[in-house]
Amino acid sequence: MLKLIGAVMVVAASGLGGLAVAGNYSRRPRELRTLRSALQMLETEVVYSATHLPEALARVAGNCDRLVEPLFSRAAAEFTSSTGITAANAWEKALIHFYPGTALKPQDLSILRSLGSSLGRSDREDQVKHLHLAMEQIKTATAGAEEEAARNIKLWSYLGFLGGLITVLVIY
Repeated sequence: MLKLIGAVMVVAASGLGGLAVAGNYSRRPRELRTLRSALQMLETEVVYSATHLPEALARVAGNCDRLVEPLFSRAAAEFTSSTGITAANAWEKALIHFYPGTALKPQDLSILRSLGSSLGRSDREDQVKHLHLAMEQIKTATAGAEEEAARNIKLWSYLGFLGGLITVLVIY
């Protein structure tokens, strides 16, 4: 009886581990899509509403999906809390706090960092160009993430449980 309980626990633990990895593969495309949507909101705030960047970041934080809200709210808070801080520095500080809790990959972070380096440094038209570039790069990354998710979600789900079964068979 004890062996059976142990075997079930091994299979369940490895299966849950596989499901956790599969969950990250499914989370990344969703996070990228919400980031792209939030950047479109930021573009609207900057271009059509002519809102100043700190206020635009705060408005986007209030209207965007909860997955990316911490990035925009932190950037707005950093930008308004310190005098003399640039938009790029505020964005970078927000990214440092936002990135570890996401399923984003380093190349996704690189897109956001390059956008941040251009925030608040030029006129409205140039800001729009940088936002469009970031949105296109995120769109490409989203397509890649969706393909990767389609390949790997089932693989990791099955691999976790099968790995647990193999472990149990080898032990017994």
